[in-house]
Amino acid sequence: MTKIRVTKRFHFEMAHALYQYDGLCRNIHGHSYNLQVTLIGETKKQPGNPKDGMVLDFSDLKAVVKSKIVNRFDHALMVNSLFSKKQIDLLKQTSERIIVVDFQPTSENIVTYISEILKQHLPSGVSLFSIRLYETVTSYAEWFAADN
Repeated sequence: MTKIRVTKRFHFEMAHALYQYDGLCRNIHGHSYNLQVTLIGETKKQPGNPKDGMVLDFSDLKAVVKSKIVNRFDHALMVNSLFSKKQIDLLKQTSERIIVVDFQPTSENIVTYISEILKQHLPSGVSLFSIRLYETVTSYAEWFAADN
């Protein structure tokens, strides 16, 4: 059977701060993230079915990524759990959307985190092929299933 890759793009705004980083990124700052999610699978062979010929309906992919990633990350602040409880509590007083993670919130770690979330929510017969997360217009981190 022929394998086909399908890709959908998403956008969200998110801030982060890198714990004890030795540069400017230790300060809270935001990015306009662009996310590309690529799935791989075989097309449905169901003549007469409206979804015949699809790997996955783009609207189904959109629903998963929007509910599990975009709606959660958009306009949030992501920080490492190594920040003190006092610092995190202070941030929570000024922001409703704090995501505390057990890793340094670099693009590399965030793209891996996204892959772990999405793999759990894909329908059978469809696999995550790659994820590309643009932190800026010229910089991105990329995750490939074949490498992991």
